[in-house]
Amino acid sequence: MAGLSELLGDLVADADAAFLFSPSGSYYDQFEDLDGVELVVVGPENSVGADEFVELPLEFENVHERIRFGIEGGMEQGYLEDGDVVVCAVSMFEGGTDTVTRARASDSMRSGVYDLFANSRADPGVIRDVFEVAIELGKKGQKGKPVGALFVVGDAGKVMNKSRPLSYNPFEKSHVHVGDPIVNVMLKEFSRLDGAFVISDSGKIVSAYRYLEPSAEGVDIPKGLGARHMAAGAVTRETNATAIVLSESDGMVRAFKSGELILELDPEEY
Repeated sequence: MAGLSELLGDLVADADAAFLFSPSGSYYDQFEDLDGVELVVVGPENSVGADEFVELPLEFENVHERIRFGIEGGMEQGYLEDGDVVVCAVSMFEGGTDTVTRARASDSMRSGVYDLFANSRADPGVIRDVFEVAIELGKKGQKGKPVGALFVVGDAGKVMNKSRPLSYNPFEKSHVHVGDPIVNVMLKEFSRLDGAFVISDSGKIVSAYRYLEPSAEGVDIPKGLGARHMAAGAVTRETNATAIVLSESDGMVRAFKSGELILELDPEEY
């Protein structure tokens, strides 16, 4: 493309792809005829009609996380391979695209976060809020001690039908939602007790202390994981829910969908 070298200089040398994050139409047009470079738009919607598009279901205020998410999504959709060099054009301040950087795609970026946020039934913001509660619990524990927890998010009606109460449900007559700082504190306190949290697609906390009863027959989870992970795999196989598990034994956060483990993260490295 004429003038691209003047615009970006060495940043585009030997690049395999250009990722434009929520570009304006005029900015996208500058790249549209770029030869030899995969052109991918990343954003909440494909407002410029790009052929290659990665949906950004969340507003990542942190630019590093926004780029990482976009690259992981690009790899999941086959636009990038391990080792590809990516030029990323993003907006750091208000007023349009103002920052260009280079990154290298790596298989190590396949954390499962893209699949967790982009392809779950529940609202992506709800998934993020629950995920962040689990991450914070994993980092700090409960009063300095390791704690385990199980959050089942989405398809709450079916999940409730496949579970039974272990104790009084403190959320039975409430209308509180995950993401509220006070509610998140409550979740952390209740995590000390047995049972799963059930959370609706929109983030309403439906119940605590639920014993999940779906059949675990045929559920295949990695060796060494216990009953909490088996229940997470089983309930997501029989419903459209997503399960996020904090392991008390190793402190890892894991997520399950459709009966399969899709994500495994160390909270200290997130």
